Amino acid sequence: MSISRRALLGAAASAAGLLALPHAREAGASPDPARERIRQRNLPNVALVTHEGEPVRFYDDLVKDRVVAINMIYTSCKTSCPLTMANLVRVQKLLGERMGRDIFMYSITLDPKVDSVEVLGDYAKGFETGKGWKLLTGKPGDIQNLRRRLGFLGSNRETDLDKDFHTGTVRYGNEPLVIWGWVPGVAEPESIAECLLFAQASKPGEVRVAPSFTRSPSRPAPAESDSDQGHEHKHH
Repeated sequence: MSISRRALLGAAASAAGLLALPHAREAGASPDPARERIRQRNLPNVALVTHEGEPVRFYDDLVKDRVVAINMIYTSCKTSCPLTMANLVRVQKLLGERMGRDIFMYSITLDPKVDSVEVLGDYAKGFETGKGWKLLTGKPGDIQNLRRRLGFLGSNRETDLDKDFHTGTVRYGNEPLVIWGWVPGVAEPESIAECLLFAQASKPGEVRVAPSFTRSPSRPAPAESDSDQGHEHKHH
């Protein structure tokens, strides 16, 4: 069953993780307290390493001033992870030149003891991830801190720490504009791409869709978003 854009973009609500927040202030205005609150509470500047062996800081090097999509994976996963990764490869192709220029993707391992730089590098090659998409590992404690702060939490406390029960969702957002939301990792690639383009929109309410985003006659076009700018959008 297709997931409509109304279902993906229309439901304005507070979500587990980042809360509904107003749109960022105009350029040149005083620092936005909402943006700073999100940074301090949900975007820890932990040290990570990319699948290419580059040391990075999560906030300073990967998220600050960017439009991003973030998901959690581990390379030995045989269920949701490969499905989500393959789907995001399709999203990557739809976004084209925007990847690595306007929009960035990050896949963070839930199994850093096993998923070394070399293992993640091979995993990335297997899926043919491209420019602007980094797979990340780090210290186990930092990974757990990052997972929880980003809101990748299980509904059951007993299974929350079991990576086999991890959520298959994607956290996306525009960090400087304080726009954050969730989308299922196996939603239609066109819908995920549209969520990212929505987040990238430079004006309140503007949604830019690449003309190459076509749909088959059997797949209805998504309904117009009835969401209010400045809210978080949570998708099921």
